[in-house]
Amino acid sequence: MGEITNVMEYQAIAKQKLPKMVYDYYASGAEDEWSLAENRNAFSRILFRPRILIDVSKIDMRTTILGFKISMPIMIAPTAMQKMAHPEGEYATARAASAAGTIMTLSSWATSSVEEVASTGPGIRFFQLYVYRDRNVVAQLVRRAERAGFKAIALTVDTPRLGRREADIKNRFTLPPFLTLKNFEGLDLGKMDGANDSGLASYVAGQIDRTLSWKDVKWLQTITTLPILVKGVLTAEDTRIAIQNGAAGIIVSNHGARQLDYVPATIMALEEVVKAAQGRVPVFLDGGVRRGTDVFKALALGASGIFIGRPVVFSLAAEGEAGVRKVLQMLREEFELTMALSGCRSLTEITRNHIVTDWDAPRLLPAPKL
Repeated sequence: MGEITNVMEYQAIAKQKLPKMVYDYYASGAEDEWSLAENRNAFSRILFRPRILIDVSKIDMRTTILGFKISMPIMIAPTAMQKMAHPEGEYATARAASAAGTIMTLSSWATSSVEEVASTGPGIRFFQLYVYRDRNVVAQLVRRAERAGFKAIALTVDTPRLGRREADIKNRFTLPPFLTLKNFEGLDLGKMDGANDSGLASYVAGQIDRTLSWKDVKWLQTITTLPILVKGVLTAEDTRIAIQNGAAGIIVSNHGARQLDYVPATIMALEEVVKAAQGRVPVFLDGGVRRGTDVFKALALGASGIFIGRPVVFSLAAEGEAGVRKVLQMLREEFELTMALSGCRSLTEITRNHIVTDWDAPRLLPAPKL
């Protein structure tokens, strides 16, 4: 296979290594998968306006997220059931994130518990939360995450029902028998059975609360002191309401294009959200990031950082912890190179003027001298 030189190459290796049901679960999007392709394609409609002859011998990619210092604005998004990809699962991801000096977000549906992930050693970790119908379960889970040293809650708000992922329906997707959703072990919450459908879709229909609304965001603040990031925002309207309701940050996400198809790519929705936030809270992006150039484009459009999802599970499947470390390292190096070639020495120097998009008004050139 030769040396891996970019993040995309891990997907083909993962496809060879993983059982079809597992690979399809990680790789697929909702319905026609238009948004899945668009999450990637939209980046290609943003071009650079690099500045030259700037001393770029020293480049600083460090940043601060919710008061936590990290080495770069590239973080790990919550992805479910990582032990399906590799026996070490979330343990490996946690160690790789910690080694890279960045943040890992642990999924509610992890195959390792919050306590197990905390046991891998130091590191800044966020906890992604699905709100179950049984609020006691939710309160318990949030308390456990707090006790285990997690620093923020990423509340997923785009999943009152599971999106229609046709590969999962065809494969009758269910969690392999030797794995469990570790955070819910011992709670009588019903199993993920191979229904006549996707087992996960049936599980969500039975367990996740469809009545979830803004009042629950308020309620969450009464049970935890952790900052709450609202994950799954795509519009200016919801950005304003989220901030009114005490959100500490916004994650512009379309759930990896796995929920509602024909939503815009997250990079296309980002600027609208950033403008609505007016700098009151940080805005992050997830979805489609595969290159350092993508990271730069997101920051130029006002993101404070990005989260990667599929690159983590695919590299985990291919090479375990070493794979995840490599993905973070490759993205870091590509991003550093993009900054250097754009004439930016620190994140604060990355501006909207460093990119041009196909929706920008044409720049007025000086009138030619006659």
